Amino acid sequence: MNIDGIAISSKTEPPSSDPASFIPVKDLEDAAPVTTWLNPLGIYDQSTTQWLQGQGPPEQESKQPDTQPDSESAALKARVEEFNRRVRENPRDTQLWMAFVAFQDEVMKSPGLYAIEEGEQEKRKRSLKLILEKKLAILERAIESNQSSVDLKLAKLKLCTEFWEPSTLVKEWQKLIFLHPNNTALWQKYLLFCQSQFSTFSISKIHSLYGKCLSTLSAVKDGSILSHPALPGTEEAMFGWQPGFFPSALLFAALFLQQCHFLRQAGHSEKAISLFQAMVDFTFFKPDSLKEMPTKGQVEFFEPFWDSGEPRAGEKGARGWKAWMHQQERGGWVVISPDEDDEEPEEDDQEIKDKTLPRWQIWLAAERSRDQRHWRPWRPDKTKKQTEEDCEDPERQVLFDDIGQSLIRLSSEDLQFQLVVAFLQFLGVPSGFTLPASCLYLAMDEHSIFDNGLYDEKPLTFFNPLFSGASCVGRMDRLGCPRWTRGQNREGEEFIRNVFHLVMPLFSGKEKSQLCFSWLQYEIGKVVWCLHTKNKKRLKSQGKNCKKLAKNLLKEPENRNNFCLWKQYAHLEWLLGNTEDARKVFDTALGMAGSQGLKDSELCELSLLYAKLEVELEVELSPEVRGAASARAVHILTKLTESSPYGPYTGQVLAVHILKARKAYEHALQDYLGDSCVSDPAPTDSCTRLISLSKCFMLFQYLTVGIGAAVRIYEQVFAKLHSSVFPEGSGEGNSASSQSRSSFLEAITLMHASLLRFHMKVSVYPLAPLREALSQALKLYPGNQVLWRSYVQIQNKSHSASKTRRFFDTITRSAKPLEPWLFAIEAEKMRKRLVETVQRLDGREIHATIPETGLTHRIQALFENAMRSDSGSQCPLLWRMYLNFLVSLGNKERSKGVFYKALQNCPWAKVLYLDAVEYFPEEMQEVLDLMTEKELRVRLPLEELELLLED
Repeated sequence: MNIDGIAISSKTEPPSSDPASFIPVKDLEDAAPVTTWLNPLGIYDQSTTQWLQGQGPPEQESKQPDTQPDSESAALKARVEEFNRRVRENPRDTQLWMAFVAFQDEVMKSPGLYAIEEGEQEKRKRSLKLILEKKLAILERAIESNQSSVDLKLAKLKLCTEFWEPSTLVKEWQKLIFLHPNNTALWQKYLLFCQSQFSTFSISKIHSLYGKCLSTLSAVKDGSILSHPALPGTEEAMFGWQPGFFPSALLFAALFLQQCHFLRQAGHSEKAISLFQAMVDFTFFKPDSLKEMPTKGQVEFFEPFWDSGEPRAGEKGARGWKAWMHQQERGGWVVISPDEDDEEPEEDDQEIKDKTLPRWQIWLAAERSRDQRHWRPWRPDKTKKQTEEDCEDPERQVLFDDIGQSLIRLSSEDLQFQLVVAFLQFLGVPSGFTLPASCLYLAMDEHSIFDNGLYDEKPLTFFNPLFSGASCVGRMDRLGCPRWTRGQNREGEEFIRNVFHLVMPLFSGKEKSQLCFSWLQYEIGKVVWCLHTKNKKRLKSQGKNCKKLAKNLLKEPENRNNFCLWKQYAHLEWLLGNTEDARKVFDTALGMAGSQGLKDSELCELSLLYAKLEVELEVELSPEVRGAASARAVHILTKLTESSPYGPYTGQVLAVHILKARKAYEHALQDYLGDSCVSDPAPTDSCTRLISLSKCFMLFQYLTVGIGAAVRIYEQVFAKLHSSVFPEGSGEGNSASSQSRSSFLEAITLMHASLLRFHMKVSVYPLAPLREALSQALKLYPGNQVLWRSYVQIQNKSHSASKTRRFFDTITRSAKPLEPWLFAIEAEKMRKRLVETVQRLDGREIHATIPETGLTHRIQALFENAMRSDSGSQCPLLWRMYLNFLVSLGNKERSKGVFYKALQNCPWAKVLYLDAVEYFPEEMQEVLDLMTEKELRVRLPLEELELLLED
C-alpha cells in the first residue's frame, strides 16, 4: 500500500530515476486484486480470506506431501511387505521369523508408519505395549508354522514377561518343559526364570526344581523316557563342563554346579557340601554289581549307605560306598573303641565378644562367624555317643531326600576328574577349575576380581589363585574384604586334607600331578596371606607345615621327577626368605632333568620361574651387586639350551655361550612355528612347548639385548598363533584346536604384559606400548580378569579418561562377558576416589577444583546399562557394588529402592540381605523376616540373640 492508501499494482514497471515513495511488493499472479466486504483493500490471499470466513482449504490442498517422511515410510513399508512375502514362502525358517520380530523395533522408531488418526503417530512411537503386541502377533504366527521350535516359544515367553502375571508365566513354562524334557538349555532358562521370580520364590521350591531337572535328564540319558531321546552333550550339560569345545554344548547349562552354588549363596552350605560328598561316593565308589542299572535304581541302593552313618568324603575314616556294601554282605564293620587321648581341644567358640556394640553389628558378626564354622553337615559322633537329637540346629543335618534327586551318573573320566577339582575349588582350593560361562555370573558375589595381590610388587612372579569372583564355601564377607587364600578353621582344614587323601589314589599321571600341585599351591597361598598381613607367628607354623607337605609329596615315587612340584617347593623357600635354600632346590631339580632342555615344557617353566625370581631379586639388591642376580638369570636360561647336564652358577656367562643359546632358541622357535602347532588339529603338547619356549626366549632377549627384542619375539608368536586362531574372513575360531590355541595365545599375552610392567618399574619407559598390548589382547579376550586388572591399574595413572572410556564403550557394545562392565565401573570409581583425595586435605573438605558430579552420574549410568543384560541383572556382585556405591553417596532412599530391585532379580543371594542389615540397621527386623519367608538360612535368630545378650 502506498502513502495515499491505493492498492499496489502487481505489474512490473520499468525502473524510474525518481526516488521511490514506497517499497514495491511483487505478487505471484498478474491478475488485479479482488475486493470484497471481507477484503476491501484486496490485500488478503485466498487462505486468509477462507480463514476469515471460517472455512478450511480444500482437502487435496490441506495435505501437502512431505517428501522425506514419505520416502522413509515407503522404504519401511517395502521391507514389511518383503518380510511378509518371505515368511509366507518360508514359514519353517525360524531365524527369519526372529529377524521379523527384531525388525519391529526399527519400524516403531519411524514416524507413524501404522498411524491411522491424527495424534496417534506420537502415541504409537512411544508405546511399548504396541511393540510387544505386534511382536507377540508375529511370534504366534511363527509358532503355528513351527510347533516344535523351542527358540520361538522361548522368545514368546520372554516377551510375555512384560505383561503376563507370574502365575500365568509359570504355567506356560511348565507346559514347555513338559513338551521338551530332554532339552538342557531349556531347563537352564526355566531354572533361572523361577530363581529370579521374587513373588513365587522360595529356597525349597527351587531346590526341588533342580532335583526334578537332574533326575529327568538322568532318565532321558538312561533311555527311560522313550518319547524323548537324549540330545548330544547331555552329560556335560548336567555337570556343567565343556571338554574342549562342543558347538551344541555352548548352550547347555551347568546344572549340578549351578545348584551347588545356589545353595551356597542361600546359606545352605551343608546341603551343597552333602551334594558333592554324595557325588564323590556315587561316582568313584559304586559297587560293581550296580553299574549297569539305571540311575534311579542306583540312587535307591545308595540311600541305605547315606543313612547308615558311615563316614563320607572329607570325614575321618571314610572308606566309600563300595567298601561299606561289601562289608555289609559279610556282616558289617568291627567297631573299635577310639583312643580317648587322641581328642584335640575344642576351639573357643565365643560368638559375642563385645556386648556394648550395636545390636545389628553383634548379629552380623555372629551370623558370619557361624557361616564360617558350620558349613559342614552335622553328623552324630559315635565316639561321644551322640544321636541325631543332640544337634542344636536341625538345619545342619542333611537328609537323603535333600540330595537324592540330584545324583547323576558321570561315565566320562574327564568329567569324573572335573567333579573332584570343582569340589576342591568350592572348598577354596585353587585347583584351576573355571566355572562354565552359563553359571559364572550367577556365582559371582565377592570383590576379589579387582584385587591385584602382589602384582604391583612382583609383576613377573605374582601369585594368582584364580577364584573368578565366586566365594568359597562358608564365606559371607562384607564387600571389599580382601579374599586371598586364608584357609578354613581347624575342622575345615582337616576336611580338605581328608578329601585329598581320599581322591588322590583314584588318579594317576597328569591328573594326580595336578591334584598334588593344587594342594601345595593352596598351602603356599596361606603363606602368601601371612606375608601380606605380616603375621610372623602364623607364618612360621604355616611355612613349616607347607615345607613338610612339599617334602612328603616329592618323596612319593611318581613325583620324584615332577618339575611342577619341585617348582612350587623352590618358590615356597624363596617366599619364606630362604634364598640360598631355594637355589639349591632349583639346582637339584634342574640337575635331575639331564639334557632334555627346550623339549620339556615343564623344565622350561621351572627354569623360567628360577630366572624370574633372580631378576626380581635384582631390584631389591644394592646397586653394586645387582649385576650378579641378572647374570644368574642369564646362566639359567643359557644352560636350558645346552645338551650337557645343568650346573650351578659359577660366574659371568661368556658371550659365545649367549650367542649359541640365542641361535638354539631361534631354531627351536622356528621349528615349532612352522611345524605342528599352527596346523589343524594342533597337538596340545606341541603348543604347550611353544608357549614355554617363547616365554623363556622373551626373558632371555630382555636380559641380553633389551625390551625391544623381547617384544619382537612376542609379536612374531602372536601373529602366527592369531592367524591360526582367527583366520581372515572366518570370524572367531570355532574348532576345538582353535579354542586350545586361543588359551595359549592368552598365556603369552600375559607374559608380555608382565614383562612390560616389570620394565616400567625398573626404568623409564612409555605407557603407550603396554596400553596398546593390553587393548589388543582385551579385544580378543574380554573375559580375562588378569588383563583387565592390569589395564585398569595403568589407566588410573593417566590424567585423561577419554581414551579409557572410548575403549570400554567399544568393548561393552560387542562383548558378551560381564567383565568389561565390572571393570569399567571399577575404573570410574578409582578415578572418583582420586578426585576426592585431591579435594580433601587432612580429612577436611577444600575448594573443589575438579567437577565430581559427572563421575557420579556416569557410574550410575554404567550400573544401569550393565544390568540390562540377563547376566548382569542376575549377578549378585554387580548388585552389591551398586548398593555399596549409592550408600557411599548418602542417598538412603534410593539405596533402599536398589536393594529391593536387587531382590527382584537375585532373591537367593544371602549376602545382599547381610549388606542391607549393615547399610540400613533400622530395617534389620524387616530384612530378617524376609529371609525367613523366602527360606534363606538364618543361623542366629533374633530370639536366640536376645538370650545370648542376657547371659
